[in-house]
Amino acid sequence: MGQLTDSKAPTSCDVTVIGAGLAGKAAALHLAKAGLNVICLEPKESVRQPVGESLDWSAPELLRVLGLPMDDLLARKIATWKRHVTLKMRNGFGAHYDPTPWLAGPPFHIELRTLHVDRERLDQELMNLVLAQGVSIIHDKVVRVDVSGKRVSSIYTASGTQFSSPWFIDASGFAACLLARQFGLRAFQYGPAKVAMWTYFPMPQSVEGTTIYVDPMPSQYLDWIWEIPINSGVVSVGYITPGASVKAQREQGLSVEKIFQAGVTRYPHFEELMRAGASAPISVTSFRCRAFSRLAGPNWFIAGEAAAMVDPMTSNGVTAALRHADEASRLILKHRKRGKVSRIAGFCYSSRILQMAKFFNSGIEKIIYETPVRNRIGVGTAGRVYTSPAWSMNVVYARLKPNGIVSTWVLNLLLGFFRASAWILHSLCKVLPQAAEAAS
Repeated sequence: MGQLTDSKAPTSCDVTVIGAGLAGKAAALHLAKAGLNVICLEPKESVRQPVGESLDWSAPELLRVLGLPMDDLLARKIATWKRHVTLKMRNGFGAHYDPTPWLAGPPFHIELRTLHVDRERLDQELMNLVLAQGVSIIHDKVVRVDVSGKRVSSIYTASGTQFSSPWFIDASGFAACLLARQFGLRAFQYGPAKVAMWTYFPMPQSVEGTTIYVDPMPSQYLDWIWEIPINSGVVSVGYITPGASVKAQREQGLSVEKIFQAGVTRYPHFEELMRAGASAPISVTSFRCRAFSRLAGPNWFIAGEAAAMVDPMTSNGVTAALRHADEASRLILKHRKRGKVSRIAGFCYSSRILQMAKFFNSGIEKIIYETPVRNRIGVGTAGRVYTSPAWSMNVVYARLKPNGIVSTWVLNLLLGFFRASAWILHSLCKVLPQAAEAAS
């Protein structure tokens, strides 16, 4: 059994994991199951409440491998079904996006069901598994990283403790990005800074799908609202809007609560919920979608949001975190005796994460968030144009299981093709005469 402690702990182990978020816990669990001695460092105070409750269709298998099968999560009411995504607008227009049925047959045999999850409960279940495997969770903040050339030699925490190990995984999260800062890694950024505000409401009736509410103005960058039933009787409601808009409203004296209320009550559906009152305070976080260029060194990997931040509308945050953790852990186990990861393996790991993040973020920016494409073809059609390749590429990744240079090259070639297609469509819609199109 592992330990959850605030005191100074053994300072040496096989692998030091920085961060006990989703990616950090998953990586620690994979490594501990393989018999390695793992220490996971996490600040005592969480940076933010866990978020990322609407999963894409690749996530359930990644959770099953960790010991959290879909049927068990449903039976214990940690999750609800997500069978589709619905888009709704104030003018009454709606669109439904479902996985293509033929994906369930040969040769793909894809599970067409996925989940919404109660992230607090899911994270706690994962923590229980981590502790049961003997991982030591140390509540301390990393304040310094010592390097020797391109290798990480040790890290120091706020308590003055030094941690040394042959291997390190940085899953410190979007805000910290410890190793990316340490090595001055190049960042690729997409879209403006955004703010997410969310809370929870009691709702006796829920649907088996995620609902996205949009009211796009022809000349404005998109903001939107999510509605996600995370368990029986509880729905998560979140508002995503550009950071500049929130800053302007704050300067006018509006509170976060007022901004959230004004955003969601544009839709009559939420007026009754707001009158009844939320069951939790409003959580707020700011972010900007980005990915780094080099995510692996001789004895270190970067995973989760420390490696790449994907837009929440893609529903790929949980899959990305679990996938990074799985692949980084496999590479450590494969190269453990050698003492360092090969350059080719490190390059392929970095390339897959970077290209997937570019694919999801650039696609959704050009097709959904920015005005040219959605004004030209309508927001509903734009949604289909985006979701078809997005879901397809997750299927390709799940079946291709890229790990070598050839499979990674094939994956990146496909991702590059779709990114180029989105860029061409965006460019054409931008230069062609703009005519108002019905949102259909």
